[in-house]
Amino acid sequence: MSSADPSRPIEMDSAQMYREEMFTDRKLGTIRKLTPVHADGSEDPARPVLYSGQAQVMTPMGALPLSFELDAASLQEAVAGFGAAAEVAIQQTMRELQEMRREQASSLVIPDSSGSSLAGPGDLLGRGRTRR
Repeated sequence: MSSADPSRPIEMDSAQMYREEMFTDRKLGTIRKLTPVHADGSEDPARPVLYSGQAQVMTPMGALPLSFELDAASLQEAVAGFGAAAEVAIQQTMRELQEMRREQASSLVIPDSSGSSLAGPGDLLGRGRTRR
C-alpha cells in the first residue's frame, strides 16, 4: 500500500489473488506457498504457484528476519532448495549490512573549524558564557 497518492482509493486487485499456505519443519524456517486463485476462490491454473522461504539469522543485535524467493515447481523442490536459497539470502544480507556500515562511517560529521555555534559561546543552556 502506498501513501504517495491519498486521492487514490485503497482496493485489492481481484485479478491477482493468491491463497497462502505455510509449511515449517519447526527448526530452520518456513515455506510459503502462494496458489493463484480467481476472485471466487477457485484455482487459477493460468498463473504459476509461487514459493518463498523465511528464516532468521542471529546477530549480535538479535534475530534478523530473512525472506527469499524459492525457484520451485512443487513443495518437494522448495524444501530441497531451501538451504541453498537461505545461504544466498544470508550472504546478500551480510553484504548489504557491510555497505550500510561503510556508508555510515563515511558520513561522519566534522565540526566547524571556527568553533562557532548557533547559541554563541557555551552550550544551548547558556553554560560557559560570561555574564555581566
